[in-house]
Amino acid sequence: MDRQMGVDVGGSGIKGAIVEMATGDLVTERFRIDTPQPSTPQSVAAVICDIVAMAQWDGPVGCAIPSVVTNGVVRTAANIDHAWIGTDGCAVIGDALGQPITLMNDADAAGLAEMRFGVGAGHTEVVLLLTFGTGIGSALFVGGDLVPNTELGHLQMWGDSAEERASAAARKREDLTWEEWVVRVNEYLRYVEDLFWPDLIIVGGGISKKQDKWVPLLETRAEVMTAELRNNAGIAGAALHCAAVFS
Repeated sequence: MDRQMGVDVGGSGIKGAIVEMATGDLVTERFRIDTPQPSTPQSVAAVICDIVAMAQWDGPVGCAIPSVVTNGVVRTAANIDHAWIGTDGCAVIGDALGQPITLMNDADAAGLAEMRFGVGAGHTEVVLLLTFGTGIGSALFVGGDLVPNTELGHLQMWGDSAEERASAAARKREDLTWEEWVVRVNEYLRYVEDLFWPDLIIVGGGISKKQDKWVPLLETRAEVMTAELRNNAGIAGAALHCAAVFS
């Protein structure tokens, strides 16, 4: 399969495009629609249908969602409506589209893309991708293989999920300076490093567009690199996963 449609469901927006499988490049514009509120399975599925129609795509669709996903069933819902929990996401979205789909955790999708097309390519040691956005997403790779659904943004720190104080949204919500925010991020990274001892940490998410303001301030044992695919990583990874399943 030379090209594949990928859709990335986020807490604030749903994005999709057709992806060139050899390079990970988007071969259409990136179509984006605000995530409906409430973001129920049916309302999100309807938006995905709109995005697929905008791309004029006819075929299987790869989807990524900010949730733990096992065998197509959504198990958690941190930044989408809790009605998703226990829902067969593949069935709901696939029935709405009239096409088969694949469904996976959004950070795992971003990780797949970075490991194939981005800065993680060729790395076979322990690699951890962390996305800083509405929450903190994580994707862990050992020997090039994905350990799915790690959800390290929900590690308990400061009396709550770590992402409540160390996500990009927390920085904006609390009007923190870059330096103030990075103090929290470094504390979070120390905890994660003590648990998994990664050799490489890839940082991504929308905030990676401003990498010069915060990445040089990070203090880690592991090498740190900035994700190359940025906001397109989830789309490309979802497409990559779908192409692998339906090839």
